[in-house]
Amino acid sequence: MNDNVRIYELSRELSLQSKEVLELCQQLDIEARTACSSVTSSEASQLRAMASNDSLAALNSHGAPSNKPAEQSIAQQQVSATPSSGQNIAAPEYYFNREISWLQFNQRVLHEAFDQRTLLLEKLKFLAIYSSNLDEYFMVRVSGLKRLVEAGITQRSHDGLTPKEQLDAIRDQLEPEVARQHRYFNQDLIPQLAEIGICLVNYSDLSERQVTYLEQYFLEQIFPVLTPLAVDPGHPFPYISNLSLSLAVIVKDEHMGESHFARVKVPNMLPRFISMPGLSENGCEWVGVTIEQVIAHNLQSLFSGMVIEACYPFRITRNADLDLEEDEADDLLEAIEQELRKRRFGSVVRVEIQDGTPDFMRQKLMQELGLCESDVYAVEGPIGLHNLMGIASLPFPQFQQASWVPTVPKPLQQLDKFDKPMEDDQADIFSVVQERDLLVHHPYESFSATVLRFITQAAHDPDVLTIKMTLYRTDGDAAMVGSPIVSSLIAAAENGKQVIVLVELKARFDEENNIQWARKLEKVGVHVVYGIVGLKIHTKVALVVRREKQRIRRYVHIGTGNYNPKTARLYTDLGLLSCREDLGADLTDLFNYLTGFARQQQYRKLLVAPVSLRDRTYALIEREIAHQEAGKSGRIIAKMNALIDKKIIMALYRASQAGVEIDLIIRGICSLRPGVPGVSENIRVTSIIGRFLEHDRIFYFENQGDPTVLIGSADWRARNLDRRVEAVVPIEDPALVTRLYNLLQQMLADTRQAWELQASGEYVQRQAQGDDPGIHIRLMEQALQTSPST
Repeated sequence: MNDNVRIYELSRELSLQSKEVLELCQQLDIEARTACSSVTSSEASQLRAMASNDSLAALNSHGAPSNKPAEQSIAQQQVSATPSSGQNIAAPEYYFNREISWLQFNQRVLHEAFDQRTLLLEKLKFLAIYSSNLDEYFMVRVSGLKRLVEAGITQRSHDGLTPKEQLDAIRDQLEPEVARQHRYFNQDLIPQLAEIGICLVNYSDLSERQVTYLEQYFLEQIFPVLTPLAVDPGHPFPYISNLSLSLAVIVKDEHMGESHFARVKVPNMLPRFISMPGLSENGCEWVGVTIEQVIAHNLQSLFSGMVIEACYPFRITRNADLDLEEDEADDLLEAIEQELRKRRFGSVVRVEIQDGTPDFMRQKLMQELGLCESDVYAVEGPIGLHNLMGIASLPFPQFQQASWVPTVPKPLQQLDKFDKPMEDDQADIFSVVQERDLLVHHPYESFSATVLRFITQAAHDPDVLTIKMTLYRTDGDAAMVGSPIVSSLIAAAENGKQVIVLVELKARFDEENNIQWARKLEKVGVHVVYGIVGLKIHTKVALVVRREKQRIRRYVHIGTGNYNPKTARLYTDLGLLSCREDLGADLTDLFNYLTGFARQQQYRKLLVAPVSLRDRTYALIEREIAHQEAGKSGRIIAKMNALIDKKIIMALYRASQAGVEIDLIIRGICSLRPGVPGVSENIRVTSIIGRFLEHDRIFYFENQGDPTVLIGSADWRARNLDRRVEAVVPIEDPALVTRLYNLLQQMLADTRQAWELQASGEYVQRQAQGDDPGIHIRLMEQALQTSPST
């Protein structure tokens, strides 16, 4: 199965330097960082074509060719980047930079905190989410760009920027935006919080009683876990862990007359905001102070006999991307564990300091951490606002959104709660799915009452023979807190069923948890597979094989989101439960491909990446173009997390030029530039930001009244189409097709949470019409009208 090719092998074959091949990789959105990196055979073909100056052909070589005439047609027509309209739709001016587009998404998240309609404690949540998003962005995207610059790679992005120019653009946008975020929190929200009884105060403003309490708290709770680390010729600058908050302390030895530098790590296992119960004053119901202030005002206990001259908080961010060569690893699990250990020592890419930190300290940190001026971010007030979730969760319900309890879909309302062995005549989820396909929409409909019930019942049903599923991310900490999905799989194995689980060890920032889950599953006899070298298993599918009256029936779940009950309450996702024979056969073939040596190229219904999804997507776009060019009408609506893939964008441009009406609902990155005359004037892009994280993917192709509607795990970006295993499933029940179409129409009509992308690159928020509560509340209300809460 391993047809991968090394970069250095390609460079010899093409008579190019490895650096030049890596630049071609960047241009084609192929992930490769070093001469030892590997690319797939399909990607190698693209690189060969690009290197031979056949760049247009390179843009359109995607894996195994299809036998379908429509797919051949789109492949032929996609060759031309300059269609009959005359515009070169591959030109940089028709694309937005993916980095800036992501920053704009996070800016829309930040705007929710500034929006006067947002409840006060919800504002803190959006500030925290903005900061957490930014941390991950620096750990992955900024660190990746810095590595390209250090490697001397100057290949330009789709919009024409070099890696260095992109870093400069990121800094230019973020510096004032982060300053605005902190200024808003300190100057606007802290006073507003005080008005409702939540008082976050400075240590210097505390009363004598409060100071006494905190001194005792410091000695009992904080002091035992602190370790001051001196820096001098005998003590090198200490290792500082990723995202840790530290204090840079200047102490003076009065006997020697010398000043010294020391670092004190703020313990992350303690609360960031220390409350003082029973000591509230001036109308405060809750009063607290940051832990770094408590430590700073009690440093004398750490540096006995020294004079504390100054103390400055700072926080660093490290590169956290894994650099893994899978085809060299004899044991993928062990290789990833080794990479995780290396991640702790990734290069520093950012340091955050407080306004007013003197220049000598700024220069000291830059020198010791290997940073330049553009890597330093100075902010007002507390550093690292991701911790605001702690204050946002305080019991002040009038300033928080009411909690949402997901509903039970109507077909499942009559089922008993599954907490006892099955009776022979008891209605179950299998009997419901036998009658009809079931489409579930989280978090409006309960994950626990649908998907979790499906897996749990399968684990205990004596007629179930086999359970196969993929796990990308699930809830719980494997070392401490159990996941109900994993618990059900363990129970199934213990009940004698054959259980096969594909655990994706490379799920970013969940690698460690997934390793632990994999080991726990293996111990009870579950067959754990880590997937295919060079591909990340991102698809969300489950297959249950059941014996029923002298026959075998296969039940499937195909979804857009992870098997994670926790995030299912926060993310919008869709899932299809079905016992259609064609889908069962397709999933059987897909699992055989993932676990063995089968090379399934054609599926009955599923669109599978990297096998057929790209070409089938082209064919669906081409069909709408053909309708339009035949004097009929073409219509496409697509909802996803991100649109980055240049070849898909070019296909959409061609469709727009033909007159096809296209609406895209894209939460995050969008590299397509809508509304450009002669190129994309028939394309509109909407982004929905609000209470829930939009995560479901829906694709609607009108087909002259006989629409093709699909849901699945893939965005339109190169990594999903070419470097991940994804599954997209057509919805064929007419009632479910109508339901999804109506859902898309409601989103497009939203005037509370929707933003429209302009040709200039600016996002403009729609102005609410009347008392429009927004799409999320509307869908919650509709769910309550048809189903009770769980």
